[in-house]
Amino acid sequence: MKRKVALSSFIPMLAVAGLLWYGASQQNTITSVIPDADNAGLKLPEGFGALKAADGVGRARHIAITPAGDMYVKLNRLNKDGNGIVYLHDSNGDGKMEDAKGFANYIGTGMYIKDGYLYASSNTEVFRYKLDDKYQIANPTPEKIVTGLIDRHQHESKSVVLDNAGNIYVNVGAYSNSCQVKDRNPGSMGREGCPILDSAGGIWQFKANKLNQTYGDGVRYATGLRNVVGLDWNQQNNQLFVMQHGRDQLHDLFPNLYTVQQSSIYPAECMYAIKKGDNAGWPYIYYDQDQHKKILAPEYGGDGKKEGGKEAIDPSVAFPGHMAPNGLLFYTGNMFPERYKNGAFIAFHGSWNRAPEPQAGFFVVFQPFKDGKPFGKWEIFADGFSGSTEKTASGRADHRPCGLAQGPDGSLYVSDDSKGTIYRILYKK
Repeated sequence: MKRKVALSSFIPMLAVAGLLWYGASQQNTITSVIPDADNAGLKLPEGFGALKAADGVGRARHIAITPAGDMYVKLNRLNKDGNGIVYLHDSNGDGKMEDAKGFANYIGTGMYIKDGYLYASSNTEVFRYKLDDKYQIANPTPEKIVTGLIDRHQHESKSVVLDNAGNIYVNVGAYSNSCQVKDRNPGSMGREGCPILDSAGGIWQFKANKLNQTYGDGVRYATGLRNVVGLDWNQQNNQLFVMQHGRDQLHDLFPNLYTVQQSSIYPAECMYAIKKGDNAGWPYIYYDQDQHKKILAPEYGGDGKKEGGKEAIDPSVAFPGHMAPNGLLFYTGNMFPERYKNGAFIAFHGSWNRAPEPQAGFFVVFQPFKDGKPFGKWEIFADGFSGSTEKTASGRADHRPCGLAQGPDGSLYVSDDSKGTIYRILYKK
């Protein structure tokens, strides 16, 4: 009888121990972090919560999370200590990253962790730092991976991502709106053969472990991309995906062909699935999200209706125009409900040129995927960054989403390059 009682008492203990082990082993499932009472000011789907993991970090562009849950933040303006990268650490497990230290004396956007290295970019170079067993910088003096990239003070950010075969991909944005003879001048036509595409307006592939590479050492992996700030590697189909910033000023440059309203909503901001050798068509075409067509650019003889770019790839998804997609992340965690697995989150920085229409963006959207391809309609996932509907409409946003990262527990982090807030979004159920 004693044996029976002891065993019955022991079984619940085993069950509890098993559950504790299961919870501990499922890193991407359980968290003790509590969202802020107001969800950090964000509007989220039911069951989600948010907190400000850090604030006042600086002009926070792209971010990277270590397996230990620490964060590296790339700044687009040096902080008061003259640093361009900030390391953040949560010392007491409350979800707030109280400890911060900086290094690196250059500004930029790109930030990525892969195979024991932190990769970071300036507007002309790509660096890497060796991480120790705690995923901290072993030596603050970086290795130079790529040098001599073009920076002509327009679309200059060099976003980066790595594949699983030792390659790094770098955006080199076009230093032009639409490759006019006189950039952004009314009526100026397009430059024949657009020589900009020789060294910009595309994605370049380099070796991730080779030092001091230049254009000649790399491969122009894809072309015809005006400017890509958000990009990520889709692990499900082992392919590069990018978010392009569409062209501006259709009415300003060709008022006889486009109304002010058309110019405010066209062309689309496009997601592209990229393979080696692809051409997305810039500057010769743009994508009209309402006609669902590639339209010949006015600089090259278009009138808003003529189709063009038969050789150019079609977008995977077309979003409304002028919302500035600055971050792209494929979600692979287990914290969020199953429908989010392998789908894409996109951070829209927000527009400046949609007048007389209200400005738009300033939110994070979710695009469902199935078998490595977009499946169904996109939806607004996190809103409220701007502070109010009025601030969104005017473009005077309090916060602007820029970078995205996934924590080891499956949390979603969002950076803000306006006031330097780092948001952490959790699923509470």
